[in-house]
This record gives sequence, C-alpha cells and structure tokens, in this order.
Amino acid sequence: MLDLKHIPLGAAIGLILTALFLITAIFAPLIAPYGLGEIVGDVWAPMSSQFLLGTDNLGRDLLSRMIFGARTTIFIAVMATALSFSLGAILGFTAAVVGGWLDTGMSRFVDLLMAIPTLIFALVVLSVLPSTLLTLILVMGILDATRVYRLSRAVAVDINVMDFVEAAKLRGEGNGWIIFREILPNALSPLISELGLRFIYAVLFLSALSFLGLGVQPPDADWGGMVKENKDGIVFGIPAALIPAAAIAALAISVNLVADWVLNRTTDLKGGRGNG
Repeated sequence: MLDLKHIPLGAAIGLILTALFLITAIFAPLIAPYGLGEIVGDVWAPMSSQFLLGTDNLGRDLLSRMIFGARTTIFIAVMATALSFSLGAILGFTAAVVGGWLDTGMSRFVDLLMAIPTLIFALVVLSVLPSTLLTLILVMGILDATRVYRLSRAVAVDINVMDFVEAAKLRGEGNGWIIFREILPNALSPLISELGLRFIYAVLFLSALSFLGLGVQPPDADWGGMVKENKDGIVFGIPAALIPAAAIAALAISVNLVADWVLNRTTDLKGGRGNG
C-alpha cells in the first residue's frame, strides 16, 4: 500500500501539482469563469479581481484560456505518450524475442526515422495533413515510438537470455506469453522512468508545434499556442506569454518528480524482494 507519511518532499510536491493539473484538465468547463473564446475585456488588461491573470491579445480571460489549454495540452500529451509506449514497447519486445530478419528490418527502419530531426519531420507531415487533434496524436505518438522501441528492445534483449525466459521457452510457451508474462513485468522499471520523460517531451513537442503554428489551431487553446498569441506583449512588459510558459515548466517538473519517485520505489521493492 502507498505510505503517504514516507513520501519524499519533492515527490509530494510533484504529486500535488500533477493532481492539480489533472483535476483542472478534467473539470475545465466547470472551473473556468468564462468561455474559451469569449471576449470579456480590453486587450491585455492587467490582473484584477475580475480577471485574476488579466486578459490576452484579444481581450479574452487569460485564466479561462489557461484552464482550457491545460485540458487540450494534457489530453494530447497523454494520448500521444500512450500510443508511443504501446507501439514502441510491443514492437521492441517482439523484435528482441523473434530476432532474425524481423529484428534487423525493424531496427534499421527505426534508425532511418530517427536520423530525420523529429521537429522537421513533424512540420513536413503537418504542413500537408490537417492539424486536427487526431493527426497531432498520431504524428507525435509514432515519431516518439522510435525512442521507446530502442529502449524496449535493448532491455528485452538482456531479459530474453535469462534463465526464467529460457525455462518458459522449454515449456513451450509462445512469443505472446514470453513478451507479456516474462519480459514486460521485468522491464517496467526503465519503462516507467522513460514514461515520465516521454510525457514531458510530448508536452514540449506539442508546445513547439503550436508556437510554430502547426499544432492546436485557434480558437482552441493550448499553452504553446498561448505563448505565440501573446509573445508581442513581452516588449511592453505584459506577462501574458510568460504565464503559459511557466505552466509548461511546472507540469514538466512535477511529472518528472513523480516519475523519479516511482522509479526509485519500484527499484527498492525489487531490491527488497531479492534480499529476502
């Protein structure tokens, strides 16, 4: 069971911040004081009791845009990360277990994809395809799956030669059993650590795409697009662009703190079992 009394301070802060971001994303329509595209005041109005974070470049409530932006940013990042891990881990484990021409062909194809800068690849694809949520998730997930594939395959190759895997093969177990019942449970620690990093990368990648104009399209809001919309205000000392940038940094740090704690906890539990 989870012992809340022994959670490190950094992990506790990460858990609290991550939970707040998730709650905000889930209940965005109920929490936001104004509508997503509702113009409620002057352009770049200062912070006040009516507009806690001020207004943006069109006079929309910045707090409401931040709340709806959290929902879009986290949803796309979560779905892209889930896709990349499902695809990358399964293909990586399969390549390690089957080996031969399948392993060689898949690995060389992944090397080819990784040789192309990810951002440039995404920009080329998104400049041709419509920038819908589904397109963003697919492009981000497939491109990021190459990193997960390399890690999964490297871990699975080491586990595949261990005695308990050889025993399962001698019992006549199929590749599906070997992958999901023997390799996957023993590869969770590095994958959990990578999960947090890949989620953070997805958030930053999405923000970069939106800042360049090929991510989430107006009137929908995401934090990277909000930085782009309000960047001109920085010259006049208006912090409207810095607030979503700070939110991106806070989300990245909080998720990283949680991922590190989960990894350490998993490693400690395995060490405790081995010593027993």
